[in-house]
Amino acid sequence: MPAEPITAAQLFERFFAPHYPPDALADLSAMRSTDANPAGNPSILAQIEHAAEVFARLAPGAFGAPDLGLDFSDASVHRLGAALTRERRDAWLSPAGGARGASTASGAEGPPMLVTLVTHGALYVGACVVKNHGGTWQVRRPLWESLVRLDSSAGTGDLAVFQWWLKALSDEEIGRGRLVDRYRTHVEVPTFDAERLPVIAAGDRRIPRLAKVRYDTLYKHLRAHLPELRSVGEDFPSPERLEEMAFKSMEFALLGGGRMLLMHGATAEGVHLFWLDASGFVKSAYYPADSFPAHVVQVEGQKIRVIVPVRGETQAHEMLWWGA
Repeated sequence: MPAEPITAAQLFERFFAPHYPPDALADLSAMRSTDANPAGNPSILAQIEHAAEVFARLAPGAFGAPDLGLDFSDASVHRLGAALTRERRDAWLSPAGGARGASTASGAEGPPMLVTLVTHGALYVGACVVKNHGGTWQVRRPLWESLVRLDSSAGTGDLAVFQWWLKALSDEEIGRGRLVDRYRTHVEVPTFDAERLPVIAAGDRRIPRLAKVRYDTLYKHLRAHLPELRSVGEDFPSPERLEEMAFKSMEFALLGGGRMLLMHGATAEGVHLFWLDASGFVKSAYYPADSFPAHVVQVEGQKIRVIVPVRGETQAHEMLWWGA
C-alpha cells in the first residue's frame, strides 16, 4: 500500500510543533501577526543573523554539497532551492539518515536535522532578502517564524519564508524548485530595476499580428517591424520546438517605454508568453486555456493582465510588465 503523501501541514505538526511555546500553538494566527520585538532590540536581530550564518556554514555538509556557496547572494538561494531534492529530504526524515541534534540536559534527543535546517534555512533566505533588497525583519516567536517586509514595485508585502520551506519540502512540491520560484516571484521580479534596461524602440510602435508562426516567418516579421532587435537570443525556442508548439498566431507589444518586447500566442493547449529585451529572450510563461474565446493581454501602467478561458470560465493573471 503506497505511503500517504507528505504535506506541509504534516511536516509542521510532526516535526516543528513540538518546539513551539504552548501559547503560540494555541493561536498560530495571533502569533504570526504579533510583533515579538516591538522595542527593536538589536540583540534579537543579531540572533537572527547568527542563525543565518550558522546555516551558511553547516548546510553544505548536510546537503552533501561542499560547493553550495551560501554567500548570502540571490544566486545562493537558487543553488539552495535546486539542492532540495526528494532524496535529500527523505534522508533527513529517516531515523538512520536524518541525523539528530545533541542530547539535551534531560537526556532527550535534540531536534532532527530537518528541523535544524529548515528553522535556520528560513532565516538564511530571509537574510538574503534583507541584504540584497532592503527587506526588514518583522520578528516573531519562535524566531524562524519571522517575516521579511519588502517594499517593491508590487507594493509592500510580508514574506513568510518559513512557510515557503515547508511547502517546498512537501510531496506536492519537492524537487520542483518551488523555493526558488517563490523567491524569484516575490523578491527578484518585484525589486528588479527595469528602468535600467536599454530602450529597444519607441514604446508606442505598433507591431502587427503574425498569422503564420514559423521560425523563418517570425524572423522576417521582426526584421521588418522591429529591426532594432538583432536577435531572439540563444534560449529562445528552437525552430523545431516552435514548430511543435503550433501557434495559431503571434501578437506583440512593447512594454516599459520600449524596454521589452512581449510576444504572446495561443496553441491548442494554452497561451504562451515570451519576454525579450535588447539582448533577446529573457523568460517565458504558460497558462493552460480553452481554445475559444481568444485570450487577451492588457497593458496597464506597471502591470499586465493575461485573461484566458479555462473550462468555460475566465481567469486573469496579473504581473509586472517585466514578467512573472
